[in-house]
Amino acid sequence: MLILTRKKDESIIIDGQIEIQIISIEEGKVRIGINAPKEIQIHRSEVFDKILESNKEAAHAPSAFKVLSERMKKTEK
Repeated sequence: MLILTRKKDESIIIDGQIEIQIISIEEGKVRIGINAPKEIQIHRSEVFDKILESNKEAAHAPSAFKVLSERMKKTEK
C-alpha cells in the first residue's frame, strides 16, 4: 500500500488518467473528489463489497432459463 500525505486542494494522479483531490478536511472527515474516465467504475468499498456479494449469489442461483424449463416440463406432464 502506498501512503501519501496531501493537504487541502492538493491531488494525486493515478496512471495518468485518474485524479484524486482533497476537497476538505473537517472534524476527522476527509472529502475527496475523483476525476476519472467514465468507463472506470468508482465505488465506496462497502458498496463494492455488496456488489461482489450479489454477483456471487446470482452466480449460484439457478438461471431463469433453467427454472422456466423445469416449470414447463412439470406442466407438460
